[in-house]
Amino acid sequence: MRIVFPALLLAAALPLAAADSKPVPPPPPIPPASADDPAVGEPEVTIVQKEDATVTEYRMAGRLYMVKVTPKVGPEYYLVDDDGTGQMVRRDGQRPLRPPMWVIKRF
Repeated sequence: MRIVFPALLLAAALPLAAADSKPVPPPPPIPPASADDPAVGEPEVTIVQKEDATVTEYRMAGRLYMVKVTPKVGPEYYLVDDDGTGQMVRRDGQRPLRPPMWVIKRF
């Protein structure tokens, strides 16, 4: 009986709350993208074939943000500019390793 009464009150109040709500207006149209906007578009990809490796450079709005190096011998790796300073950090083709952690004891 304790659960039924609040459920009936809630069921009776829902149509009243829905009657007061106004319809939501549609969102404004998306402005057309211009070719001059650097935030819009795809990255520029430049592939350079060297004697011992293939270097693929990725640029967005003229700024180099990633380099993929595929050597003739060995696995490929990436040089990534994480913070926009122009300093490249080496990343192998895999995600960074996150060791598993468990809570042993809480104080």
